[in-house]
Amino acid sequence: MTRAVIADDEPLMREQLRARLDELWPELEIVAEAKNGAEAVEQVAALRPEVVFLDIRMPAKSGIEAAREIAALDGRPPEIVFVTAYDQYAIDAFQQGVIDYVLKPAERERLMVTVERLKNRLAGPAGSSDTLQEALAKLAERLDPTPRLKWIQASVGNQIQMIPIDDVLFFVSDEKYTRVQTEKQEALIRKPIKELIEELDPAQFWQIHRSALINARAIAGVLRDERGRQLVAIKGRPEKLEVSRSYAHLFKGM
Repeated sequence: MTRAVIADDEPLMREQLRARLDELWPELEIVAEAKNGAEAVEQVAALRPEVVFLDIRMPAKSGIEAAREIAALDGRPPEIVFVTAYDQYAIDAFQQGVIDYVLKPAERERLMVTVERLKNRLAGPAGSSDTLQEALAKLAERLDPTPRLKWIQASVGNQIQMIPIDDVLFFVSDEKYTRVQTEKQEALIRKPIKELIEELDPAQFWQIHRSALINARAIAGVLRDERGRQLVAIKGRPEKLEVSRSYAHLFKGM
């Protein structure tokens, strides 16, 4: 039996899609539902379904961000179907070839096309994770025109400096400030992690804890301490950053 996860922050939309899938694809087993992108990644990592239906606009992580993390998991990547209320998103997603879409609310005719496409793909050879990642990256560029941060304006002692974003190794926040660490210096900004996430490229800066972001290029390795916690070692730095359980899937297999 084929298994699926549905992710949408609107309960009624999840219920409607589940009911329509039950009608058109009774052999499909919905093994879990998620109300945001972060939950979707966790459930897919734990349950390993063959199909994932992702709303494009969700809190915590967008559908595209969640899909990119899901595609990075070990093994055969699941088939990705984006669920959206916006036609321009649907058209872009559909044109990627390896990704399908369903418009809200899910209409029988269009969903039936998606179901047949999914069945054909699942019956064929496994798709390439690299191909899926490439398609998702192109889709993300088209759907997310938000300009990314290139510089950080930060306090270093009594001075304000402009720090290139590529030089930043990691960001760590406390209740008042966010520490900006480069290879050569430490600086402070007042912008919290939740705002930085909106402005940084998620492919470059990974959130590993609610109070920490790390530049993927700065990761030297991952280890476990005596308490079983995952810790990220940083190139050229003595400190190690803790990975919370919510983000442990990023380093599965390391």
